[in-house]
Amino acid sequence: MTWFLTNLLSTFLLPPLNLLIVAVLGLWLWQKRPRIARILLTTSVVLLWLLSTPFIAEMLLHQLEGEPLSIDTRQADAIVVLGAGTYFHAPEYAGDTVSDFSLQRLRYAAKLYRDSGSLILVSGGKPAGNETSEAQQMKHVLVEEFHVPVTWTEDSSDNTLESARNCYKMLLPSKVKRIALITHAWHMPRAQTAFQAAGFEVIPAPTAYTTRYQTDLLSFIPNAIALRDSKIFMHEAIGMMWYRLKS
Repeated sequence: MTWFLTNLLSTFLLPPLNLLIVAVLGLWLWQKRPRIARILLTTSVVLLWLLSTPFIAEMLLHQLEGEPLSIDTRQADAIVVLGAGTYFHAPEYAGDTVSDFSLQRLRYAAKLYRDSGSLILVSGGKPAGNETSEAQQMKHVLVEEFHVPVTWTEDSSDNTLESARNCYKMLLPSKVKRIALITHAWHMPRAQTAFQAAGFEVIPAPTAYTTRYQTDLLSFIPNAIALRDSKIFMHEAIGMMWYRLKS
């Protein structure tokens, strides 16, 4: 299944579209099945409210992230950094560059490189039809902005599973099997599963944990950022279920 079809299908399974579909179905049944219609509309509104609430969204992400890990990348043969999208047509950079999520991962990669000196592989293709691959954008940022060398560039993968398999093939000639894997903390369970299935011994190196300065009234007032975080949780949960079905 292509990247476009996969993402098109996922939009129907994730908020807000899945909740809007439930609401529209309720409206359609309002005259014929008023009781069922009320249940559907109430469910849609309640779930939309809960999933848009920062306290709930953060609690969901914490289920994926687990407890923060103490990382020693000196035990790894290489550091693998996964791409996380592109900032398209960035006017201030005169072209495509890494997304904010990718930049968070690269910053951590630079830190771990300076701590350990391990060789770095960046991974990410052109899933949205980019002019330059995510891996090439990542390499540019690491080399030119963080002054960190990149040894390998895997630029043909469109998703995490492809990235794991391609990275294994790329590193196999160098006999690299023990890697420090860098990705967001909420993405680590799915990424670790994919890379271990590909044949790697994975040292998880998660970054960008979900944290909060304080819990106050604003933590319980719905907002768009919280809905995005709930969408991330559901996307990862569905992805893990899909991995289990395929295996």
